[in-house]
Amino acid sequence: MNMNMNWKLFFSFLLTGMLSAGIAVGTYSHLNKNNLKAVSANGEFNQTGYQPVAYNLTAAENTDFTLAAEQSVNAVVHIKSVAKPSQRRDNQRYFDPFEFFFGRQSSPYQNQPRVGFGSGVIISTDGYIVTNNHVIEGADELEVTTNDNRKYTAKLIGGDESTDIALLKIEEKNLSVIPFGDSDALKIGEWVLAVGSPFNLTSTVTAGIVSATGRGFSDSYSGSGRNPFGPDQGGIQAEKIQSFIQTDAAVNPGNSGGALVNTRGELIGINTMIYSETGNFVGYSFAVPISLVRKVASDIQQYGVVQRAVLGVTVTELDVLKEIEPEKYEKLKVKDGVYVSGFSTNSSAEKAGMKEGDVIIGMNNHRINNFQELRAQISRYSPGNTVGVEIQRGDEKKIYKVELKNDQGTTEVIKHRSVSDVLGASFQDMTTEAKRKAGVSYGVEVIKVSNGKLKNVGIKDGFIILTVNDNRIDSANSLTKLIESVLKQDPDERVLYIKGFHPNDRVRFFAIDLND
Repeated sequence: MNMNMNWKLFFSFLLTGMLSAGIAVGTYSHLNKNNLKAVSANGEFNQTGYQPVAYNLTAAENTDFTLAAEQSVNAVVHIKSVAKPSQRRDNQRYFDPFEFFFGRQSSPYQNQPRVGFGSGVIISTDGYIVTNNHVIEGADELEVTTNDNRKYTAKLIGGDESTDIALLKIEEKNLSVIPFGDSDALKIGEWVLAVGSPFNLTSTVTAGIVSATGRGFSDSYSGSGRNPFGPDQGGIQAEKIQSFIQTDAAVNPGNSGGALVNTRGELIGINTMIYSETGNFVGYSFAVPISLVRKVASDIQQYGVVQRAVLGVTVTELDVLKEIEPEKYEKLKVKDGVYVSGFSTNSSAEKAGMKEGDVIIGMNNHRINNFQELRAQISRYSPGNTVGVEIQRGDEKKIYKVELKNDQGTTEVIKHRSVSDVLGASFQDMTTEAKRKAGVSYGVEVIKVSNGKLKNVGIKDGFIILTVNDNRIDSANSLTKLIESVLKQDPDERVLYIKGFHPNDRVRFFAIDLND
């Protein structure tokens, strides 16, 4: 009996010891699972509980781009643009410092044709082609060559400088197209293909990954790279809508306007520019997302001009607010978004209930971190659309339903009007001899004055415009660019202050309201 009792005691102690050891080991494992900062005896970080992301090495090694490439190359075209020689009577030497980036082959003299090359993407079976505005800007003739070497004369339907997107049309049916994808669903690290005609090498496909989305630049394009949109004209820089897809797919001169596709062969962007000190690819390229391209191309096709919506607010970046008004910045409860510093006349945002001092942090469930993201989101909508604007006001979050308006303060369709139509006159560059006779070194001559704004204030044929809004005017082109820029501004600031003179008369000043 004593022997049986001893065995029972022995097994009881043994079982108790095993359970205690199991509990101790389990407790240690549980506590160690999340303790990634613990250092082991040899000084290395102890990551016992670390769980790596599931990764299929075989799938990554066998990524197949052939289907996406086959679906894309037949819908990507080569574009040749020809700008006829200028009729400027100065016959001055002309050199385009951006010709290498754009793939242009131009004569060093302005009285010779300028030839440029780029790419385009067929987006409809009946011949609509989307490309970059800078590929076709200033062209008098456009020739499109398909992947099977068929050549067509293309018609320019319209272009939009703000997004650098243009729409062309060729007369053909049953063309290959690339189906639209969802650029909003892109993820960083996702494989993409760039398809285009770099250095006139048609049907070239390169691969890379998405490096970033929603990428924007201040002041159009800053840094050590070239400005892909060309030089400023007349001191005026057009506002660019920037929300680029950044990739490391190789893009070179001639790729502009080509396709960025995902591995399913869907169009997710239009390749637009590179970041480079030399003009050649060094690792980063940028594409306009298809979510924006579709809207711009559709507007151009339907109306001839993009129907651009405005929110009716004046905003300040938070990092700028921190520098100029640190007291206001310190009171904010969020550090990302844009600060509402004011409203335009008849602002729909103000009417909806938004107030000065609000911080816009979202729109239609899209996070807003900065001004570029806000402008990119608004650019997806048309006047008359209603958006949900999320703001932070003190400790409180609110969402306001705002009906977007156009820059005229209405929801009506805006038709394209040239500067000549708006002002009721045409303009021409002054020759060297004309400047000498007038006693000026710069200026633009007004010709063909008809009923319109210039005639209403007393400007007649032969008037020489010297400055507009304190900007010196050197050419008719710079004048047009400046006035187009003013027309895009807030209605309260849509005015021209013109300085100039009629022959044998003194210098006069005129103020012209462009809102009427």
